[in-house]
Amino acid sequence: QVRLVESGGGLVQAGGSLRLSCAASGSIFSINVMGWYRQAPGNQREWVASITSGGNTNYADSVKGRFTISMDNARKIVYLQMNSLKPEDTAVYYCNAPASWGQGTRVTVSS
Repeated sequence: QVRLVESGGGLVQAGGSLRLSCAASGSIFSINVMGWYRQAPGNQREWVASITSGGNTNYADSVKGRFTISMDNARKIVYLQMNSLKPEDTAVYYCNAPASWGQGTRVTVSS
């Protein structure tokens, strides 16, 4: 079992930055990929970015060039640095590892 706990959400003005963190605990040795998803009000949950234990990263087109995902592989902490935030980035952001989800952290971007 893997437990994921997110932190770092909040309210920010458009153009600002936030950094989300997600700490994994439990059977972290089994984790070889982690990622971030988000769900805006009234929308389905969508994938944002992912990173493998080898450091390979992928991003949704909507965040490419603005968001950066990174991971402390030894401790299985994954980060999402979000720059140039837009109101459409407003959502609850969820951390993901295979078969595990965090409870989410809310990000609100005001115009």
